Amino acid sequence: MIIIGEKINGSIPSVAEAIAKRDADFIKQRAIAQAEAGATFIDCCASVPEAEEVETLKWMIDCIQEVTDLPISVDSPSPDVLIQVFPYCKRPGLINSVSMEGDKVEKIFPAIADTEWEVVALCSDDTGIPKTAADRLRVFDNLMAKAKEYGIKPSRMHIDPLVEMLCTSEDGIAMNEEVISTIRKQYPDIHITAAVSNISFNLPVRKLLNMSFTVLAMKAGLDSAILDPTNRDLLGIIYATEAMLGLDDFCMEYISAYRDGLFGPKK
Repeated sequence: MIIIGEKINGSIPSVAEAIAKRDADFIKQRAIAQAEAGATFIDCCASVPEAEEVETLKWMIDCIQEVTDLPISVDSPSPDVLIQVFPYCKRPGLINSVSMEGDKVEKIFPAIADTEWEVVALCSDDTGIPKTAADRLRVFDNLMAKAKEYGIKPSRMHIDPLVEMLCTSEDGIAMNEEVISTIRKQYPDIHITAAVSNISFNLPVRKLLNMSFTVLAMKAGLDSAILDPTNRDLLGIIYATEAMLGLDDFCMEYISAYRDGLFGPKK
């Protein structure tokens, strides 16, 4: 599982306070904790007004790169900000995100076409978030046509089917499962990601729902996720599910992660 660590995001009150105070040690400690927990990418989202975003993201990236060599997921709703900031990173990472909304694809895809950068692509367009699996797959087809146009291979794409709150769903996660499984069948090498915690908004004991969703989504074909890698229970579920699905030969990754103390009782 590709794990995109979500703990450095200005929408989190404690992170917003650290950004406002330019508390570098706080940002660094969050980066270290996620790296030690096994994150693949460290997401970096400022959640400040766009006029302040480039400068703020560069400061945050400096903090992260001082303490870890993990690639960074540069996270902003603005394609103009992303284009200005991603070259500031020391190594190729992840653009988070594009969609078929407005001119996002037309700005981002040419900028990363001749690089090794990967990209999160949302299944939404100018009509908003589609309500049916068929419409989300239509948006996905449009995204892939654009990716092909700019020479971006499926293996560099992290498709986000857009997980919404379970409490407002009429069919549980059936639509997400259909979208994920259909994409996986069409493109075996593509990455499919999700913000796992979206599923449990406004519901009690959220961790149970997050873990249940993760198992079902992985069975459908999810291989990437935006989550808290320091959540030991969730991380254990991920390693266990990979083993159950035959994605971990002889359970070696599961055993190794346990021995490294990533899940299970703290040693």
